[in-house]
Amino acid sequence: MTVQKQETTSTLKNQETDQQAQIVKPEPLKTLLEWKAASRLFKKREREYFTTIGSIVFLLAIILLFLQEWFLIVVMVALMFVAYILSTVQPEEVEHKITNRGIFTGGDSYAWAALGRFWFTEKWGQKILHLETLLAFPRRLTLLLGRIDQEQIKKILSDYLLFEEPKKTWIDNASAWLSAHIPLEKTS
Repeated sequence: MTVQKQETTSTLKNQETDQQAQIVKPEPLKTLLEWKAASRLFKKREREYFTTIGSIVFLLAIILLFLQEWFLIVVMVALMFVAYILSTVQPEEVEHKITNRGIFTGGDSYAWAALGRFWFTEKWGQKILHLETLLAFPRRLTLLLGRIDQEQIKKILSDYLLFEEPKKTWIDNASAWLSAHIPLEKTS
């Protein structure tokens, strides 16, 4: 009986020691970098762009009309409307924060555990930070850098995430080819 009592006592002491070792005091929230930028890419489009899009949609709608594909016609018109709105309405400015716990952008927070790799691109003269998420939605965060230095962000994020640009897929290559060979507006 005394042997069992000693084993039970030593087991309890080991459990108490394990519980004490597992208690971790959370680190207070600390902002590492903060900036404001537009919420999405924006490029003011000329009339030629809308005329080209309208012509393509009109021709496809006539073909689909003969095939009696009413739903596809409605979808195409809706997409044309979205393209018009995104090209005419200026994006709002949002605040982005990189903290010791994760990233806060546009009122949403993403913990470091929910983020994968990051990389930078440039489009229409604007630098963009891409963050891959491990969530079902959104799969990728796209943050415009505005006037903030890209190297400063890279230095901070490298402590938490992997800096790696993903390989281009066939869809990326096809869209690049289409935009280069079938422009919707004149480039100057």
